[in-house]
Amino acid sequence: MTVNPQRILIVLLGSIGDVTRAVPVANLVRRGFPKAKLAWAIEPAAYPLLLHHPAVDEVILFDRTRWWRSVLPFLRRVRSERFDLVLDLQRHFKSGFISWCSGAPDRLGFHPRDTKEFNWLFNNHYIPRMGDGISKLPHYLKFAETLGLEPYPIEWDLRLTEVEEASIERMLGGVSDFAVFFVGSKWESKHWFPAETARSAAEIQQCYGLDIVLLGGKENISFADEVVGLRPLGIVNLVGKTSLREATGILARAKVAIGPDTGLMHLSAAVGTPVVSLWGATDPVRTGPHGYEDFAVHGKAPCSPCYLRRCPIGRICMRSIDIAEITARVGMVLSQKLEAHGSQS
Repeated sequence: MTVNPQRILIVLLGSIGDVTRAVPVANLVRRGFPKAKLAWAIEPAAYPLLLHHPAVDEVILFDRTRWWRSVLPFLRRVRSERFDLVLDLQRHFKSGFISWCSGAPDRLGFHPRDTKEFNWLFNNHYIPRMGDGISKLPHYLKFAETLGLEPYPIEWDLRLTEVEEASIERMLGGVSDFAVFFVGSKWESKHWFPAETARSAAEIQQCYGLDIVLLGGKENISFADEVVGLRPLGIVNLVGKTSLREATGILARAKVAIGPDTGLMHLSAAVGTPVVSLWGATDPVRTGPHGYEDFAVHGKAPCSPCYLRRCPIGRICMRSIDIAEITARVGMVLSQKLEAHGSQS
């Protein structure tokens, strides 16, 4: 596909994890078309990831929670920008409809057989068919390849302000050697359990001398309170107390991060902090943290992965996760870091 766009729109409204994995595409597009204007259509939850990002010139917000009020002004704004290239990275009806409403002559989306909800009808160029056996990040990188751009290097370039960095230091209160447990997920089926989280935190503290920092959203406050009630010493509970950007900075300072399939898992990988990820309802082949797939810990159940948002049988896959296996994976991470440090000195 040969193009020379002057005004480019990325459409990816979705989850924090998806937006995180798509940021390297924005960097590649910026490098490939340095004089073009690059905008991104996004929902408020993931919007902080694009604040101050050097690749993105403009963010167009769509407030889905008040869609009946926001959808027409949002579409008018998209249309008024007169984009000549749209990259539809979401593959659902709504992203395809936004792509079509832009009026852009070139609208690049997923292969029709990789889309959902008739998304393909709204675009007129497509990346090759890949199926679901490919992780999302390399799948997104096919957009750069289709545009004739090199799909590497993979970079995020997530930047925090000095004020945000200072806020993070105050929150951590001098804690420097720590592991993060990110708790909760939008899917109930992906949740681990407070008692197991507390036991795992205790083992990591005992084996490796690391403090524990808990991260998550306000909806996970009761979960975190239960963990702290079971294991009060050596835990800094920041669940519901950070912005998304502050959570990113905390993850960047951690030695390792542990938790289920959620946005903070992908953010940890994006800032280069190794992730020991916990899996049951979903599959790390498709949605694992980039670069840290080898540290995944799999729960066992005949129905796993089921891709159900709610589990009808008590999350037996997550219940079966072996805490000793998590501890061993953390040890592998710390050993590799020590070896890497030794080879650099």
